[in-house]
Amino acid sequence: MILLADSGSTKTDWCLVDGRTTVARVRTRGTNPFFQTSDEIADEIASALIPQLPSAEVDDVFFYGAGCTAEKQPVLADALSRHLSVSGRLEVATDMLAAARSLCGHEPGIACILGTGSNSCAYDGTVITKNVSPLGFILGDEGSGAVLGKTLVGDILKEQLPRHIIEKFNDRFHLTAADIIERVYRQKLPNRFLASLVPFLGENIADESVERLVVDSFRRFLVRNVKLYDGWDRLPIGFNGSIAYYYRPQLVKALQAEGMTLGRIVQAPMDGLIEYHTTDKHIPQ
Repeated sequence: MILLADSGSTKTDWCLVDGRTTVARVRTRGTNPFFQTSDEIADEIASALIPQLPSAEVDDVFFYGAGCTAEKQPVLADALSRHLSVSGRLEVATDMLAAARSLCGHEPGIACILGTGSNSCAYDGTVITKNVSPLGFILGDEGSGAVLGKTLVGDILKEQLPRHIIEKFNDRFHLTAADIIERVYRQKLPNRFLASLVPFLGENIADESVERLVVDSFRRFLVRNVKLYDGWDRLPIGFNGSIAYYYRPQLVKALQAEGMTLGRIVQAPMDGLIEYHTTDKHIPQ
């Protein structure tokens, strides 16, 4: 059996597959080794994942996650190996590779993630050939939930949005400026907090100023990331992630404004990963 994991900073989706049959699907909290220790991740696996699996014994594990860069992959591998008995391969890879394999399969393309964070890559059908560093929500992550939330609260606090939108926000969240500063600068996982504010944008997307905020953020993502890949003006651009999925109309407007062609949009890459890992063209050894 193969255990697949698609993990972001907010949630982790697990799928246990036997052949082409799905044995179990489990959702746990998100993991990110840039913000969490191996012990914290292992505790989540032990308490939230293992009890929902028929067995802790599996053939192969493929874990794709946010923050799983080469230097951080051992953190995840250690956490996984503590509670899972793996007889075959245990591979930890980036969520970007998950997006590329899910959106493009074994064909070349440009793949993007728009979720709590954002990322993008050029993919040749086997490996990622170029990746513009997303730089995180402070320096980059344009178009992501964290940056949309950051832009929203910044515009609220600096009164850059219409008065009726500011009043709606205050009535909805009851957050003072001091509360927001505390959550962003002093507490753990500020990216999750900022992303949690994004549904407010969806609820008020009919307001021109709110839609403009979203479209402009997507355009910044496209200009500062996707336009750095060869073929951006001719290849379909594929997306996965909750932000891309729920804000599809605004994403289409941004793509049209930048002269780009939309490829596939999926909320999560798991179905594509299942297909990828259960086809005859398996991951190169």
